[in-house]
Amino acid sequence: MTDFEAIKKFCLEEKIELVVVGPEDPLVKGIYDFFIADDVLKKIPVIGPSKNAAQLEGSKAFAKEFMKRNNIPTAAYEAFNSNSIEEGVKFIRSLSVPVVLKADGLAAGKGVLICQTHVEAEEEFRNMLNGKFGKASERVVVEEFLHGIEMSVFVLTDGKNYLLLPTAKDYKRVGEGDTGLNTGGMGAVSPVPFADDELMKKVEERMIVPTISGLLKENLTYCGFIYFGLMIVNGNPFMIEYNCRMGDPETEAVIPRIETDLVELFVAVAQKKLGEKKISITPKHAATIVLTSRGYPGDFQKGKTISGNENVSESIVFHAGTIAKDNTLQTSGGRVIAVTSLAGTLQEAIEISNRSAQQIQFEGKYFRRDIGFDVLNKK
Repeated sequence: MTDFEAIKKFCLEEKIELVVVGPEDPLVKGIYDFFIADDVLKKIPVIGPSKNAAQLEGSKAFAKEFMKRNNIPTAAYEAFNSNSIEEGVKFIRSLSVPVVLKADGLAAGKGVLICQTHVEAEEEFRNMLNGKFGKASERVVVEEFLHGIEMSVFVLTDGKNYLLLPTAKDYKRVGEGDTGLNTGGMGAVSPVPFADDELMKKVEERMIVPTISGLLKENLTYCGFIYFGLMIVNGNPFMIEYNCRMGDPETEAVIPRIETDLVELFVAVAQKKLGEKKISITPKHAATIVLTSRGYPGDFQKGKTISGNENVSESIVFHAGTIAKDNTLQTSGGRVIAVTSLAGTLQEAIEISNRSAQQIQFEGKYFRRDIGFDVLNKK
């Protein structure tokens, strides 16, 4: 993903005319800048931010400082490294529990710890600075825990104009009832039932507009998706984190609801003409359920034969950790498959996705059966 010379070779050989960057790693390492600096590649539009702008995701501390400079509501925080451990411990003790610890750099969605006691927080804080998440936790952001309900908001921007995409709520914990370890995502629903006009007005005024304005003001080149990870506290939005791409598995719930031609929108982004476009979104609800390998997000086995996916007719089947081998479909990752269903109500979409998830079989298959239940009656 970060062998830019190999990507260049592929783009030229296959006559690629548009590049949409999905993963965070190449964005943070500067694939946009690589294309722009190359006399041949610069003619190929890249949907993604510059290396400097991608720090919004690549560095938790940078993102929090950006929020502070642009008056975007967020949790109280401080950032520490191995030279300021005692200051960090002192700050931890000043916060109410639980305490949130975040590896500053990219940690594949696993660099956030929610500690229930000060003793646990201090121990994990030291572990992180001692390399628990490798280079990603050479710097650690310590922040207060916000009590509320999470939601995800996405925009597509050309750096000046933006289009608001469907809202979503994802489920990170591996266990039902939002218990257990954090994962890359066990499922998602879209739209968010409690995201009414009043709340979305606050999100636009307090989060989206200041972010786009801040990017412009700070000369951070941005052409692509921005993910706003929000915590809603007593009806007010607080920024938890940015992603410089569509989140997963929210993507699988959001994109199927967009009726407008995405390529048309990407071209408008590249041409800085997004302000001339509108977006059409289906009123249908989407529910996405992720099927994982037993043991995920810890150790898990690969190479398990998958069957039944060809019989799924009510849902869209997205492949993630799968591979075709020996004339069979096999597991090759922790998150194996996501199934998305569209329906007139969220409850119906959830029921269809659960049926589809049960149809697909492989040894050690696991999925949460409660995705979306917590928001069914929240409006």
